Amino acid sequence: MAAAAVGRGLDAEELGRLLHALWQPTALIEMGVIGGCLGLAWAIVRLVRGPEPRRGSIWFGHGVVDGIFFPVLALLLVLLARWALKTWVPLAVFKLAVPVLLSLAVIRLTVRVLHASFPDSRLVRVVERSVSWMVWLGVVLWITGLLPLLLQELDTIQWKIGSTQISVRNILEGAVSAVLVLVGALWLSSMLEARLLQGATTNLGVRKMAANALRALLLFIGLMFALSAAGIDLTALGVLGGALGVGIGFGLQKLAANYVSGFVILAEQSMRIGDLVKVDNFEGRITDISTRYTVIRAINGREAIVPNEMMITQRVENASLADSRMLLNTVVQVAYGTDVEDLIVRMKEAVAAVPRVMADPAPAVLLTNFAADGLELTVGFWIADPENGQGNVRSDVNLAILKLFEVLQVEIPFPQRVLRRAAA
Repeated sequence: MAAAAVGRGLDAEELGRLLHALWQPTALIEMGVIGGCLGLAWAIVRLVRGPEPRRGSIWFGHGVVDGIFFPVLALLLVLLARWALKTWVPLAVFKLAVPVLLSLAVIRLTVRVLHASFPDSRLVRVVERSVSWMVWLGVVLWITGLLPLLLQELDTIQWKIGSTQISVRNILEGAVSAVLVLVGALWLSSMLEARLLQGATTNLGVRKMAANALRALLLFIGLMFALSAAGIDLTALGVLGGALGVGIGFGLQKLAANYVSGFVILAEQSMRIGDLVKVDNFEGRITDISTRYTVIRAINGREAIVPNEMMITQRVENASLADSRMLLNTVVQVAYGTDVEDLIVRMKEAVAAVPRVMADPAPAVLLTNFAADGLELTVGFWIADPENGQGNVRSDVNLAILKLFEVLQVEIPFPQRVLRRAAA
């Protein structure tokens, strides 16, 4: 339990002796040894981490001292030094340094795990401050000897739920245990997810699906352990599961449909990260597929968050599912009387010379319409890299056709209007 974990603290007499020992010359020796332990821990972490920072690392963070490795290593070195000096000098500073370093390790663990699990969440900063304040408050209460007294008073506030006697102390201890278990589950899921996303398979969608399923499983197992640690009878979850099922069937059916659709998309591989798709008149490349929504980024930089249910129930045009090649068209008119047959051959050669236009299938030019002002020619050509843009390659094709027409002196007709002034 939490009370056993923190120990019995310090009573008033021990606190007085501690304050007296802090003013002794031996306290300077302790401070020097602790400073040496901190410097040694910093050097070891700096050597292991290397000169370049490891972005997103739980162990190292963005710097040397903002990860988990530094406070844990410093705590181990300080404990070792305390064991070596306990027969030589009276320990006073060590009694303060050990809980402080332990609290720092807990804070760093919680913060780094939350940052790695929810990198875009604005609530992480609020949770970080809340955890820091609670941990430091617990350290102060433990050092001053007030924590055991506070826990005893909280243990007297009890009430009965069914046949179970519950106190405020049980709730607090269960909450602390639940938080530790969930943080551990998030940490483990983050490490395994990073390994999965760097796996040997080249299909990022399969790895994403496996990572999402693994995180959901670990969080579920962690939640079960957390509820058990909080003293909640897990057999009562059968009724809760039935109520949850009814809630999903009525109020949360859209949310549940999105989650199920997300796993279906990743399992069927009908849409993969990197595919060029068009859904609901929005065209772009899939940049992420989560369990609830899919992120589509257009060429102009706009992003659309599309619920996964829409990706399943509506028609989705996927330009990269079986073949990434794409057919593009452009239309031009020439004047009546132009040698169209010879012009078509020259236009095919000009379009084929554009760098991104594929040679196989070759460009095609068709006489598609006898318009009022001229003969309408439709130019069709294939590209293999639609992710690099379509308007730019169509512009290159139009410029090539325009240069050809200028060389051959082919007239592009346009409507003309004659204005006559009425006689006065």
